[in-house]
Amino acid sequence: MLACVPQPGDTSFEVAEASIAELQAAMLEGRVTSAQLVDLYLARIRAYDRAGPALNTIIRLNPRARAQADSLDAERAAGTVRGPLHGIPVLMKDNYDISWMPTTGSSLALAGLQPPDDAFQVARLREAGAVILGKTNLHELAAGITTISSLGGQTRNPYDPARNPGGSSGGTGAAVAASFAAVGWGTDTCGSIRIPSAVHNLFGLRPTKGLSSIDGILPLSHSQDTGGPLARTVTDLAIALDATVGMDPADPATAILEGQEVPLFRDALDAGALEGARIGALDIEEGSAGSVTRVIRGALEEMEGLGATVVDVSLPDGVLSGTGLIDFDFKFDLAEYLAGIPGAPVTSLGEIIEMGLHHEALDRTFRRRNAREERDTPELAETLERRRALTAAVNDLMDREALDALAYPTMRQETALIGAAPAGATCTLSAHSGLPALSIPAGLTESGLPVGLELLGRALDDVRLVGMAFAFESAAPKRRAPLRTPPLVNGSAPPPVPIAAEEAGADAGEAAVPATNADSAMRPPASVEMEVDLPRGLLSYRIVFPGAEPADVYGSVLRRVAEERQGVVVLRLGGPGEVESAGSVELSPRLLADLIEGRLELVLAGRDGVRHRALAPEM
Repeated sequence: MLACVPQPGDTSFEVAEASIAELQAAMLEGRVTSAQLVDLYLARIRAYDRAGPALNTIIRLNPRARAQADSLDAERAAGTVRGPLHGIPVLMKDNYDISWMPTTGSSLALAGLQPPDDAFQVARLREAGAVILGKTNLHELAAGITTISSLGGQTRNPYDPARNPGGSSGGTGAAVAASFAAVGWGTDTCGSIRIPSAVHNLFGLRPTKGLSSIDGILPLSHSQDTGGPLARTVTDLAIALDATVGMDPADPATAILEGQEVPLFRDALDAGALEGARIGALDIEEGSAGSVTRVIRGALEEMEGLGATVVDVSLPDGVLSGTGLIDFDFKFDLAEYLAGIPGAPVTSLGEIIEMGLHHEALDRTFRRRNAREERDTPELAETLERRRALTAAVNDLMDREALDALAYPTMRQETALIGAAPAGATCTLSAHSGLPALSIPAGLTESGLPVGLELLGRALDDVRLVGMAFAFESAAPKRRAPLRTPPLVNGSAPPPVPIAAEEAGADAGEAAVPATNADSAMRPPASVEMEVDLPRGLLSYRIVFPGAEPADVYGSVLRRVAEERQGVVVLRLGGPGEVESAGSVELSPRLLADLIEGRLELVLAGRDGVRHRALAPEM
């Protein structure tokens, strides 16, 4: 009926955390159109990418997105649905070629670089009916893991905007975590899919080298480059992979699939896939923060509960040393790519350096890599031999222990504060061996930051990894949406959430000074006004002790409520003598979660004792 048909600009359908299957069901039932999905995701981008937490994930929006969605809606109305991605908005890292949009690598020097055709994976997505919503920021030319660039600036992590989003696909990771699209594509040369997945509670596969084509991807190292999706669920990941893997004559590495059936990832989604699996826990504690180790060990114990056997294993010392190829490839691969773009604004890494239009954070790396005069040297031959030895050592370990996968933290440390050097990446084992590795959400640290568990498998055993991840997700889902990017209200960021502070009684026994005057500071009851602005993570408060003398007031604090032990003070709001205290404070990820989930109380201390107020968001 006409009244049930969604109208342009309709904001009633919720896209935050919606899966591809949920979006398809809504379009099938007529509850939303592809064009409306485009509008809904664009509204989230307006609310949170430059405003609110200011994540800064998007380089360019696709000016044709809504028209393309309209066309796909017309196909659906005529009875044609191409598949599970039909009408689904997706995002691409800005090192994938799109024939009508520039490919910049987030470098100001390449801002006008216009490729003549689509990258292989982009073409496959368009054939599948996906709507390219826009292009995401990356660490400039994919040469780092903090996602800072001269064209895009610094991307921020939606779980804590003070921290970096990993990289180099940090723009894609942050955007997918914040539900700016259903799924997004990144590239992985050494961790650039897996690291952003780990720090954003996402699933991200670095495929077996050659399983997916890198044709039309601005190169960092053709020897190590891979491309693929980052997703909020394993099923979404599988749908995205099925649409984009396969042989491509333009990428010689995909010859690995000759004579092979192209894997079907959705067929591997088996909730019992961990039953009987053997997993080698690879040097879990080595170099890892305790907070990360606890999450990883906990996830592995849960896998054991699902039927897996976990054994501690190690690789020979030094086997990873001297196995990287990026320094050998980058300068030469970039020049070859630029030579294939008519009217390219530059022709070489050297010109980019001379123009001075790259970010300061990349200067030393670019200059070092540009200093290499030849690719084919005895040093390269030695590196290739060490890589073969590495791959052989991994395969030998897996054969000897009859392993289905190796497991280790994707990042051994929590993601670093912006401006600090990141530490703890374990990306090289997969990148330098060519073997597939999948980062899956393992849980949150005590600080409220996501941790990724990486599973590495045998060549072309990617579907096995995805199956095990699905089994783990089905039994023990760890995905938690970032609180800083909540669902919109009428197409805009929600207003601040009031916090109710309900009287929970008095306890003089907890007071620093015992009650001595029943008629003093706490009567009449203190007046409390509190609210939290979720996108900004900002708690605002006003606490007044009516009729109290300054000497009667000791302070007001937030205390964490803990079932297993006495709570502890986590935040001071007012101090001695402050009859009225007011202000705003940005909450850490953990404190924001504690507040929203009812794990904090307000404690008011004065001459007549300690009173408690249970805090609850009025959502």
